Amino acid sequence: MNGHTNNHSNESQSQRQEYFKDTALGLVSTKSFPAIVGTADMMLKSAGVILVGYEKIGSGHCTAIVRGRISDVRLAVEAGAQTAEQFGQFVSKLVIARPLANLEVVLPIGFRLTQLSESGSYSRLSTQAVGLLETRGFPAMVGACDAMLKSADVHLAAYEKIGAGLCTAIIRGAVADVAVAVEAGMYEAERIGELNAVMVIPRPLEDLEQTLPLASCWIEQRQPVMMPISVKQKEQELIQLPDLEKLKVSVEEEVNR
Repeated sequence: MNGHTNNHSNESQSQRQEYFKDTALGLVSTKSFPAIVGTADMMLKSAGVILVGYEKIGSGHCTAIVRGRISDVRLAVEAGAQTAEQFGQFVSKLVIARPLANLEVVLPIGFRLTQLSESGSYSRLSTQAVGLLETRGFPAMVGACDAMLKSADVHLAAYEKIGAGLCTAIIRGAVADVAVAVEAGMYEAERIGELNAVMVIPRPLEDLEQTLPLASCWIEQRQPVMMPISVKQKEQELIQLPDLEKLKVSVEEEVNR
């Protein structure tokens, strides 16, 4: 049995290595969560790469991780780095061609690529825009969220903390509504505390959507409330009693015998 399990494990590892051998790893790091989401969006739209996810290491530092063919990853990383520089949030970039299996096992750089390759998923444009507003300090973010929700038809999808007091509110809605809401949130955040960064992505790819955080209230399955059964239902469930007159006749016949 152990021999069969080991053979299956070796076969899976071999297939995994075969799948990854011609791919490259690309990383771009920024000092803000809205900046890294905008950077990732540009990377996805500039080349045929897959967004594996984000790595947040504290002090506001976030890294977008992409995978794909070597040429595509190089293009995506350059486009992402230029975008991050335009935001004034660029930290560093890296391209690794054909990363070894040891990196794949330990670091979070390939697990989502395997899932996508097995499911055959592909990126599509979302019909909703995404807005991100980052503050330094939680009260400023809460106040900005309140202002955004009251100023336009948007909904608060989640919030993200990346250290150094930086908090990002993530909203979704129509492009015009998100733009109006973010502007209102900016004024409120500056009034209360410190505004650090903002980002509006009009047409995010589905690949980007799937990597953004989502509050548990939007994904949990609400259980139906069990109401007490009605009186009629109770009557239907009662056991049918025998006719007393028939029961009396049967008893008398038994006694006479």
